[in-house]
Amino acid sequence: MTWRSALARLLRFWRTSLQFRTVAITVILSSAAVTIIGAYMSVSIGGNLFASRQEQVNSEAVRANLIAQQIFDATDDANPVELATLGVQVQTAVASSTTSPGGTGIAILRSDQPPTPQILQPTSSRDFPDEVVTPQMRVAVSETSERVFLQSVDLPNDAPGLVAGSRLTVPSAGLYELYLVYDLSDAERTLGFVQQTLFAGGLALVALIGGVTYIVVRLVVGPVRLAAETSERLAAGELEVRIPEKGEDVIATLARSFNGMADSLQQQITKLADLSRVQQRFVSDVSHELRTPLTTIRLAGDVLYDQRESFPPATERTAELLHTQVERFEVLLADLLEISRYDAGAVELDLEPTNLVRLVDDAVDQMGSLAHERGSEMFVVAPGGYFEAEVDARRIRRILRNLLGNAVEHGEGRPIVVTVDSNATAVAIAVRDHGIGMSESDVEKVFERFWRADPSRRRTIGGTGLGLAISLEDAIQHDGHLDVWSEVGTGTCFRLTLPRVRGVGIARSPLELPPQELVDAPPGEDGPS
Repeated sequence: MTWRSALARLLRFWRTSLQFRTVAITVILSSAAVTIIGAYMSVSIGGNLFASRQEQVNSEAVRANLIAQQIFDATDDANPVELATLGVQVQTAVASSTTSPGGTGIAILRSDQPPTPQILQPTSSRDFPDEVVTPQMRVAVSETSERVFLQSVDLPNDAPGLVAGSRLTVPSAGLYELYLVYDLSDAERTLGFVQQTLFAGGLALVALIGGVTYIVVRLVVGPVRLAAETSERLAAGELEVRIPEKGEDVIATLARSFNGMADSLQQQITKLADLSRVQQRFVSDVSHELRTPLTTIRLAGDVLYDQRESFPPATERTAELLHTQVERFEVLLADLLEISRYDAGAVELDLEPTNLVRLVDDAVDQMGSLAHERGSEMFVVAPGGYFEAEVDARRIRRILRNLLGNAVEHGEGRPIVVTVDSNATAVAIAVRDHGIGMSESDVEKVFERFWRADPSRRRTIGGTGLGLAISLEDAIQHDGHLDVWSEVGTGTCFRLTLPRVRGVGIARSPLELPPQELVDAPPGEDGPS
């Protein structure tokens, strides 16, 4: 697994899990707060420790300076041997006066001055680090007006330290400098222990906050998740499922409200299902009962229609009208039965691989004579490609008859172009006429049941007003879609787009709407049919 996929999974988990997001945000914010507080406390404690040790070192340095000065002042006149003895005595007395832990060395150095009668040789303890007393510090000690000069240094063992410098006056020997070096490792260890304690305590606090947040969020999110799962099961048709009701808090109130809503929905759905079954039963029974008298009327009408020439003109016209309306009634009855099947969800497709170009050619041939009577020429434009798709040929043929019939009816005798094209995922058929067209408001209603663009218009084809509604249902049943484009005075184009394999999504339609068609195609392979 690459880091990109891991990051993508983490982001997806972040978006989908309210519990994880809440706990993560709480832990992040609490970690930031604990870090800021811990850093402030660490800096404050470190500063206080250093200030305390600095004050202690300053007090001891002042006391050591007084002790050393008293020893030197007790001897006004001393020879070099006595001065050397005094130096060792001062060093011992100063070391004895130091009570602070961490003292590392004492040194007495001669200041820069004119020659004197006597000279006290510089002396220092064995462990005194000479390199920490820099020339700059010696200048600062000799020039300071304070009794003691303090400076932070790094000792040879990489430990922090403080150097205390002060001036001494040795009778007959002049000015000298007393340096005391203190090791602050003890303060550093104390600060390190405090920082470790703060770090461990901060981690424990953040973990505790995260755990408490997880438990609280789980108590809240758990019922919400259960409600979501119950909603999905209800949406899937499990109308009996409910949320357990426990306690009297707001979650229990939510559960009772949800269950009450589910009960109401179940009652309404059951009632609607019963009404739907009654309606379907009624339509089925009425259709079945109508077929018998309709068949009788059809037979009688055919007899009268065949003998219409022997009747008076008025009776002849009546026989023709009876024949036409009986045919229309049969088509209307068939369409109503088909619509009732779609409403009941009882439609099943008989899918098989089909060459849609041949299907289009057959439909154009069947409608060719009617188009010729209306003065329209039909062209089939098939650029070539995949074409074959898994469809129910009977239902696609019915869609084509409806679309071609509408094109002939409203094409005003102008050319009608049927374009077929396909890509790797879809097949599209577009039927384009150049007739009267429709307004935008009419386009929005074109697939409504029993709707007609111009009811007063004389119709050559006796439609029922259900053709396009059934065509749309057929397209949806194939996981496809039926679109329309139209402009008044320019014409109309219907585009049917179907997946080549049912269940595989359509990336895009192979045809634009309206498609770029060849209207004045010469007779030939893709010419007029």
